[in-house]
Amino acid sequence: MKSPSYLDRRQFHSAIALGSAVSVATALGGDVLAKKVRVGIIGCGSVSRMYFPNLKKSPHAEIVSACDIVVERAKNRAAEFGVANVYPNIEEMLAGAPFDLLVNLTDMQEHEHLNRKAIQAGKHVWSEKPIANSLAAGQELLKMAVERGQRLWGAPTVVQSPQFEFMAKTLAKGLLGSVATAHASYGHLGPDWSSFFYEKNGGSLPDLGVYQLSFMTGLFGPAKSVTAMTSIITPQRNIQGKGEITVGEEDNAVVVMSHASGVISHVESSFNFFNPNDHAYAGQDHHTLTVTGRKGVMKLAGYDWGPHGVDLSTQDQPEWKRHAGEPHDYVWENGASLVCECLATGKEPLVTPEHALHVVEIMTAARESQATGKHIPMTSTFKWPIF
Repeated sequence: MKSPSYLDRRQFHSAIALGSAVSVATALGGDVLAKKVRVGIIGCGSVSRMYFPNLKKSPHAEIVSACDIVVERAKNRAAEFGVANVYPNIEEMLAGAPFDLLVNLTDMQEHEHLNRKAIQAGKHVWSEKPIANSLAAGQELLKMAVERGQRLWGAPTVVQSPQFEFMAKTLAKGLLGSVATAHASYGHLGPDWSSFFYEKNGGSLPDLGVYQLSFMTGLFGPAKSVTAMTSIITPQRNIQGKGEITVGEEDNAVVVMSHASGVISHVESSFNFFNPNDHAYAGQDHHTLTVTGRKGVMKLAGYDWGPHGVDLSTQDQPEWKRHAGEPHDYVWENGASLVCECLATGKEPLVTPEHALHVVEIMTAARESQATGKHIPMTSTFKWPIF
């Protein structure tokens, strides 16, 4: 029987259209649900500490390869999680043990060309953010994947959380009345363990702001236009193993989006925000995102990538009440596991490549707005509403 990686594209999408994993199983001969998606992980640094154990727990995934240009990191992850194959670069990985899905956890500047190589080699791709460094490049990658019958997805997965679902459904019910504005903020003092955060195509937007931009557009739909200001607050940074470096991309940004409904949302992201809890988020209840309407206000407790609940006050029930605060299994590193489930069973995740690429366009537009002082119209879109 063919593995999920070699499912005929027409069969796969026909099965998805039927809306059931059973249909996918039938298209593949009946036992696809018993199959695991073979995963190759490239990038065995900091982020991989979360991805490896999450994928290891997935009933739909089998990690077969670990790859890193610092090969000792790949060896260490492989030893820790019982991975059979270790490679020092993507060329050897693609030529080595067969796998179905590339999970790209490398420096953000490397995502675009590594994703391209994987797609050209016939692999599905889950990429940490961003998928690509520009909308045009990302659309090219998606077109290439579709033409080959492959799948491409990208982080973040904030729309998968129960808190996002509650907020989206609350808006759909009209409990806040006509919504005017929304505000989100996320920042800390900046990483000191790698320089790529501060190099060209790094910055606070693709590392931090991307979460809030995904959440806001998930709630209110694609942005029509973007206005932004970005700056460098700390021009020199001390990086472990490198010493002092010069910052080459924004470490501070405020992005304003207009949405088709008339809602104006804005997002702050910075590597210059003091936080008494540093970058920790477990148990933090401070509000990081607020939506304000004529009849109510709701606030997200915790970061949108580590949410704890939603506090709601309305005209009919003005006393604040906590919602979606029950224990849940959403974690920010769940994307690769979600798409393994999709490839194995046909269950589609809420995250889509079109949404991820729309956010890429917003981030590049923010920099263009800073450079030109203009409102930048958006050209991309995605399927909305999510709920």
